[in-house]
Amino acid sequence: MKSELHKKIREENYAIRFLVYIVGLFIMTLGISLSVKSNLGVSPVSSIPYTITCITGLEMGKATILFHIVLVVMQILILRKAFQMKNLLQVVVGVIFGYFTTFSNYLFSFLPTPEHMTVRLLMMLGSTVLIAVGIFFYLPADIVPLAGEGAMKAVSDTMHIAFNKVKVGFDISMVIISLISCLVALGTLGSVGVGTIIAAVLVGSVLGVITGWFGEKRDKILQGTPSE
Repeated sequence: MKSELHKKIREENYAIRFLVYIVGLFIMTLGISLSVKSNLGVSPVSSIPYTITCITGLEMGKATILFHIVLVVMQILILRKAFQMKNLLQVVVGVIFGYFTTFSNYLFSFLPTPEHMTVRLLMMLGSTVLIAVGIFFYLPADIVPLAGEGAMKAVSDTMHIAFNKVKVGFDISMVIISLISCLVALGTLGSVGVGTIIAAVLVGSVLGVITGWFGEKRDKILQGTPSE
């Protein structure tokens, strides 16, 4: 009886974690789409998909899916025999994330394009908060990591470099690749702008504040600890 109760609780807990995970992913895409609408540049991890959109005209959600597939292939090449088949689920998550991005862009398409710099900055700050909130929910749910984080972890594990250092290098690399690609192909900064710097600096700080305020409550919900 007791084991059946605990099994049921674990199943319910997984359902809650999955719901929190999906909500977190969607909120992240809202933040990404708002940053695109601000026209001040997007967050580093989204710079490559948006660059693909700017250069080729491919819809951003589809570009996001393509980018996630490339990142999973990168993991396979880095890890080789150590690559676990379950990590292929990152492609599925990439598809979900891509369609969420498409839907979020559609939602913000109804907003007028801002002309005043103050409004654009406020939108960029709002996108930073949304991305941080999305990470706050998505990451601790511990379902399947986004392909970007999977690739960073692969590099970290293989080269024995601290994950936070790999993330900094990864973000910088994405921005540099995006900047060079846009300058060569378009003659403009494209996906890179002051908003990219704002996101790179503030997302982690905002996430820390939100976690300090609400992290304990979130963790209790995710843990689904049975009451005695």
